Amino acid sequence: MQKRKLGKSNLEVSALGLGCMGLSFGLGQPVSKEDGIALIRAAFERGVTFFDTAEVYGPYTNEELVGEAVAPFRDQIVIATKFGWKIDPNSARGSSGLDSRPEHIKKVAEGSLRRLRTDVIDLFYQHRVDSEVPIEDVAGAVKDLIREGKVKHFGLSEAGGKSSRRAQKGQPVTALQSEYSLWWREPEKEVLPALEELGIGFVPFSPLGKGFLTGAIKEDTQFEKNDFRNIVPRFTQENRKANQAMVDVIGRFAQRKKATPAQIALAWLLAQKPWIVPIPGTTKLHRLEENLGAVRIELTPEELRELATTASKIPVQGERYPEEMQRLVGR
Repeated sequence: MQKRKLGKSNLEVSALGLGCMGLSFGLGQPVSKEDGIALIRAAFERGVTFFDTAEVYGPYTNEELVGEAVAPFRDQIVIATKFGWKIDPNSARGSSGLDSRPEHIKKVAEGSLRRLRTDVIDLFYQHRVDSEVPIEDVAGAVKDLIREGKVKHFGLSEAGGKSSRRAQKGQPVTALQSEYSLWWREPEKEVLPALEELGIGFVPFSPLGKGFLTGAIKEDTQFEKNDFRNIVPRFTQENRKANQAMVDVIGRFAQRKKATPAQIALAWLLAQKPWIVPIPGTTKLHRLEENLGAVRIELTPEELRELATTASKIPVQGERYPEEMQRLVGR
């Protein structure tokens, strides 16, 4: 497995990480603990050293799963987790609003350390920018945790360029996490230029469009009742039908390269910047192996241009979040 460094930091991780959320939360029925542990350990055996979780996934259960799974090789991998929500186990989303007050951040860190069975969090993201708490105060709280040896690196999730600049002044930001794929290229406008200027790494989640870019989701696909995609505008039946054109484009490239659509989508992302580290998630071993095969695919500059140009001509139908969640991103 190839390695990459996140921005100007010395945090080196595998070129592809593993998004662990879907093992416990958000995408239908959680897998069994045994199957989740087996998948995470299979990823490590295949060279993955970067595992992404959050306290809100479950809530709490995903951190516990990751902590148990990586315990035998904890010192060989990087764990990223997140803070910033008012946890509400009775809510379908696991939370009831934002909370990035410094005292809350420090409390979350203690809980995450315990659940992850570790004495240090490698990368601690603010899950969403909290308009009620100055981001300078957030950066200061994480700086305190770094001084105490409980956290190694500070990250932001779904933040805009302005917030990244402000946070950077208080504590160097190692990575920003946000959605980015051939299906969602909004970060190219402001976020990626800001990150390049500031020396911050970029960690795209949903690099396969929550599974859509694999070609496995069709117009008539039925999601489980507790699958987040049921409330995502982009995944209405009508919008899936319209957005199939994007999958068709990627599929044609895949045939030319003797690859799968997922591998082409990930290879395109990897080719954008050397400090980009996608974190596709899966619950299936064969999908994990398929995704990891993307690091071996080389797209020529001409192929990259053709793929990007062709994809950009297809208007994506539907927002990527419900309206109330959409208001929390890009701050």
